[in-house]
Amino acid sequence: MASIRELHQQLIRKERSAVEIAQAALAQIQALEPTLHSFLAVTADHALAQAQQVDAQLAAGEDIGLLAGIPIGIKDNLCTQGIRTTCASRILEQFIPPYESTVTQKLMEAGAVMVGKTNMDEFAMGGSTETSAFQMTANPWDTSRVPGGSSGGSAAAVAAGECTVSLGSDTGGSIRQPAAFCGIVGLKPTYGLVSRYGLVAFASSLDQIGPFARTVEDAAILLGAIAGYDPKDSTSIKVEVPDYTQFLIPDLKGKKIGVIQETFGQGLDPTVAAAVRQAIQQLQDLGAEIIEISCPRFRYGIAAYYIIAPSEASANLARYDGVKFGSRSEKPENLIDMYTRTRAEGFGAEVKRRIMIGTYVLSAGYYDAYYLKAQKVRTLMKQDFEHAFSQVDVLVSPTAPTTAFRAGDKTADPLSMYLVDLMTIPVNLAGLPGMSIPCGFDGQGLPIGLQLIGNVLREDQLFQVAYAYEKATTWHQRHPQLAKV
Repeated sequence: MASIRELHQQLIRKERSAVEIAQAALAQIQALEPTLHSFLAVTADHALAQAQQVDAQLAAGEDIGLLAGIPIGIKDNLCTQGIRTTCASRILEQFIPPYESTVTQKLMEAGAVMVGKTNMDEFAMGGSTETSAFQMTANPWDTSRVPGGSSGGSAAAVAAGECTVSLGSDTGGSIRQPAAFCGIVGLKPTYGLVSRYGLVAFASSLDQIGPFARTVEDAAILLGAIAGYDPKDSTSIKVEVPDYTQFLIPDLKGKKIGVIQETFGQGLDPTVAAAVRQAIQQLQDLGAEIIEISCPRFRYGIAAYYIIAPSEASANLARYDGVKFGSRSEKPENLIDMYTRTRAEGFGAEVKRRIMIGTYVLSAGYYDAYYLKAQKVRTLMKQDFEHAFSQVDVLVSPTAPTTAFRAGDKTADPLSMYLVDLMTIPVNLAGLPGMSIPCGFDGQGLPIGLQLIGNVLREDQLFQVAYAYEKATTWHQRHPQLAKV
């Protein structure tokens, strides 16, 4: 499986054309999709047209960027002009956006080749990609297991070699957790570093778009392409975007790495704990100073998140009423009947559950008791992280409490599904960057993820630590048998 830089070299040396690279990715998708179901839509004609443009540039002697001609998968909650964007929901089944999201526009301008829109949990609500209204994605390492969620399609596609890199969105761990389950690199950037314009909103104060890749360098290249200020997004940060590849240094001397004590408690699989502890020892061997750190409010993340996120979802999803866009219930008796039937028929069970929770906690008499209190806890969690980063450069923890679970194991128990995001949610609540990198396998051959957490806009620190660890280990070099079609 070639990296972005390797494919770029092949292109400029004229060893392969962009069309040949796109065709190889499309052939892999055709071979694996009957088993994996990573994609909701495969955009073969669109991909080949983009690849032809890159080949034309090369033929004319023009210089091309690193991402030109690189096959990429796009999560189906990112608007793509003229190409269906469903959020894996019946209510948007026929929605074709009239505009392009900022990140996909940037990728088009960079010459990246979109091979398709990837499957996800409906409106990004879920931790296994099982709430998709259309299909269930399988984990390439074991097709009886889930790929994680909500960006499971994007993670599975990269792990199986259906595309070189992909984009996901992360509201409470939806990039990092599937990256861990699928044995690849996944990065949730600092809130505001990447524009959310054109990302279909779930929880606006938490959502962030980020890359999936097989190597740390590929993630750095992709983040560099999509990051940056966007006047169309009021939460976008005005900041100079560095070349993240300059931070890929295989040396950790002088780095202080904090181990979050609260993440090694009850509920953590012993095999995961052992692999993460071994990874921490490896970081120490590479020259880092390891410091035990306490973030006492870390354990309140789930409780605060499942008040704040559903509240924002309740407000954001109010727009799907059958009036302006999306599906509409047929032959309603009156306006109220149209509203209620459209939403009842269009939304799945998990989306309805979160809308109802959010509407309840925002209602008169409960706003102060629940929503306001959750926001106060969020502030305290931020303070815990600020205190931690006054002592260390990067924090580490397991990415998920377990490896990938079997499909259907948690669908009947929503709370057990929510607990899968135990380690990742606090990072979103604090608006920090977080990354998952592969750090081992359990006895059943399933990948284990190590989570790295940085201070605000310190993605450079994450890339340095991740790259040093990657260079010292071979976990990223393993690929599922499925990928070798």
